[in-house]
Amino acid sequence: MSAAPHPAQSHIPSTVTGSYPARDGNSVCPLVDGEAAFTRICEAVEAAQHSVWLTIAYLYPDFVMPGGRGSLFDVLDRAAARGVDVRVIFWRTDTPGEIHFHGTDDDHAMLAARGSKFHARWDRAQKHYCQHQKSWLMDAGHTNEIAFVGGINLDAPSLSPCGHGGRDGEHTHDVYVELRGPSATDVHHNFVQRWNEASERRLSHGDYPAGHTDALPFPDTLSAKAGQTRVQIQRTIRLGQYTNGAAPPGGTQCNIADGERSVIEQYLAAIDAARDGIYIEDQYIASPDIVARLLAALERGVDVIFVAPATPEPKVRNARADPKAKPFFDTLGSLGKYPNFTLAGIAAPQSGGTLCDIYVHAKIMLVDDHWATIGSCNIASQSFFCDTEMNVSFWDNDAVRRLRAELFAEHMGTDTAHLQLRAAMKNFHAIARANADARKRGNRMQGLAYALDPAQYGA
Repeated sequence: MSAAPHPAQSHIPSTVTGSYPARDGNSVCPLVDGEAAFTRICEAVEAAQHSVWLTIAYLYPDFVMPGGRGSLFDVLDRAAARGVDVRVIFWRTDTPGEIHFHGTDDDHAMLAARGSKFHARWDRAQKHYCQHQKSWLMDAGHTNEIAFVGGINLDAPSLSPCGHGGRDGEHTHDVYVELRGPSATDVHHNFVQRWNEASERRLSHGDYPAGHTDALPFPDTLSAKAGQTRVQIQRTIRLGQYTNGAAPPGGTQCNIADGERSVIEQYLAAIDAARDGIYIEDQYIASPDIVARLLAALERGVDVIFVAPATPEPKVRNARADPKAKPFFDTLGSLGKYPNFTLAGIAAPQSGGTLCDIYVHAKIMLVDDHWATIGSCNIASQSFFCDTEMNVSFWDNDAVRRLRAELFAEHMGTDTAHLQLRAAMKNFHAIARANADARKRGNRMQGLAYALDPAQYGA
């Protein structure tokens, strides 16, 4: 395996404003789609010897872990029964329609009736925003420490295999990343920061069991090296959300009370530095900053592919009716004038042969078969500036190329591992456009991806 490039020697810089430095000596393993991700996460929970700590945004009542493991609470209760220190930070909001574990009277009664021994705290975001981080950390601070960071919600569609038939909305495509090494210490630091300052911890039903008010110590040493990959943990933290900016090991103290915007900083830096190709999968294409930088990249001759939900969220469609959003949608539409750009959705045949769209929920970007980011942060202004988010960015030619080849094989139905990035992306452009025509004619598509018209997206 080739050594991972140091960002100081890379054409893609790391960020400088966040809480955590770029660190050498990590291993990363992307996990594509929920079945693979949650199977691996559960294996790590079952192997944990000391602790299991996680941050949860959305939790749906019908969610069960793969392999007959039962609900999230079944998995956590079994770990706690073995004497493992299990802690969960749940998001709490009063926003109507949000499906998650609010920590209501009924929720606390259910946990008590189960005899659940794990500890939980609830944490609000400011205003109507979201505590959107999705992370798992096993054996924090110990030699076998392992972290998982991504965007996959705990809902049934996330476990449906991508490419298998079903009714619309039953399949979700998403990605997690498994992380070992020094940067896992920063995931540890993030959890401690949030646990100690969780907004509801002193309020009624803000912690479980009631009165469990202990504070966790911040990590004081880095985890041992576990590979050759350069990694940086990046976040969105809203101004005033947390106050204790204790320095992570080997880092400097951060004035976290002023917030953190290192995810958007990294996205813009990576797009501006791209030379050959930018590949994005995201639930939203809703950031004027990103769309403007993608336009500039296209003008430089960079190939750009953006895989998004074929039918976007209602808020995207509603925005098209707002005259203030017209400049943004005009810029988005102008991307389609470039032959080196493809906006694509993905779809799979049902058992009857008709196609159903697969909902793209991923939050990833790959640049130049060299750098990638995976996490919870959407390409949307709210995610970049208002919600609480966390991404893992990594510099590793081999790992990024393997991930690109895996995603292209899933979406294109053909192996591109032997191709250089430019050639692979040209194949994607051609197949997606041919698939859009085949879909209109009712013919069979090759793979899952089909081109969308950026000028009509969300119309």
